[in-house]
Amino acid sequence: MTNLDPLAFFLNLQSKGINLDLGPVTRLLRRIGNPHKKYPTIHIGGSNGKGSVAAMTSSMLLEAGLTVGLYTSPHIIDFRERIRVDTLMISHEELCDIIERMRREITEDITYFEFATALAFCYFERRKVDIAVLEVGMGGRLDATNVVVPQVSVVTNVSLEHTAYLGKSLQAIAGEKGGIIKRNGICLTAARQRIVRSVLEKICRGLNASLYCTGRDIRLRRSGHDTFSYYGIFNDYQNLSVSLAGKHQKDNALLALGVLDILTVKGFTISPDAISRGLKNVRCDGRLEVLSRKPLLVIDGAHNPAGAAALSQSLATDFSYDKMILVVGVLRDKDYRAMLRSLARPAAMIIVTKPDSERALDPQVLSEAARRYTDAVWCIEDVRGALDKALSLAKDNDMICVTGSFYLVGAVKKIFTKA
Repeated sequence: MTNLDPLAFFLNLQSKGINLDLGPVTRLLRRIGNPHKKYPTIHIGGSNGKGSVAAMTSSMLLEAGLTVGLYTSPHIIDFRERIRVDTLMISHEELCDIIERMRREITEDITYFEFATALAFCYFERRKVDIAVLEVGMGGRLDATNVVVPQVSVVTNVSLEHTAYLGKSLQAIAGEKGGIIKRNGICLTAARQRIVRSVLEKICRGLNASLYCTGRDIRLRRSGHDTFSYYGIFNDYQNLSVSLAGKHQKDNALLALGVLDILTVKGFTISPDAISRGLKNVRCDGRLEVLSRKPLLVIDGAHNPAGAAALSQSLATDFSYDKMILVVGVLRDKDYRAMLRSLARPAAMIIVTKPDSERALDPQVLSEAARRYTDAVWCIEDVRGALDKALSLAKDNDMICVTGSFYLVGAVKKIFTKA
């Protein structure tokens, strides 16, 4: 692979699969000068909502006048979406330059995500960021991002996911998610299950870390249909609104506000006006993102049962339409039956398709499960064909919702953008 151009070399690393081991990324970072130790960080993990919390946190920090690095995953269309400074994606030239520099330092097998994480750290050092906001890829304890000692660790929530890697119980998965908490650190969580909070509390006691929970230590009070106020640990913020659609985004905003609240006592100057502007201006691709209005075309990367339940609630309360056409495709390691129980409820018609991934579930299997909820089911493996079918069925006042996988959401956005 050493003869490949930088981008081809990087993309070929996808064949290495998943490696839950901090050793390779730690050694690679050491060889390139430990760039992740050159700036403060915020580390955000959890089962759902971590991308939205990261986007809100970085948006508010940016409005406060800071140079902000943001590392998220997965991307929707272009890998460069994952690595941003002040909302701008890393350039193609800088991406290739850093890949070329880093691959000369590889002395052992390393995965795509491990290399991408080190690449992001290197880019943030190059751009001299004031702070970096990092989203965990999977789990937490052994995720490649877990080499930082952050100002704040966030565990958004915990649900059953990636059980082959993280464990088959909420208790086990909570332990993996809570692995991002550091000695004498601070953790924020919106997890509500007693067993999950118990695991996080035990981890924090063992590390002499502080745990702050939504509903107990930080609270949100709605003051209007779209406005709310934050009552926190050190600060209160009034008359706020968030640009992202969905009731669950206010819960995500509560965590992001908690992060900013804590940063104000760690030496960061962040005004209430910056916080208000940051929430109003935040964007998060692939989360209840509207691509067209007639018909209403919404894409959302809900990829597990908890995400599907939140999406279903938002479809019922945050949008107006005559009938809803669901376009859905999932990966085979997901609990697709539980996802369909939520997603099929508001759907008049269901079009099943196949995300562009080796891990995609056979759409015939998904269509059979969908027929439990309606006879109006089409199985169209080609994503473009599935989208065309949905558009042919939809009237101006109908909604098309595309969901189930970020691979599917990205493919539809790419098709629609080109069109």
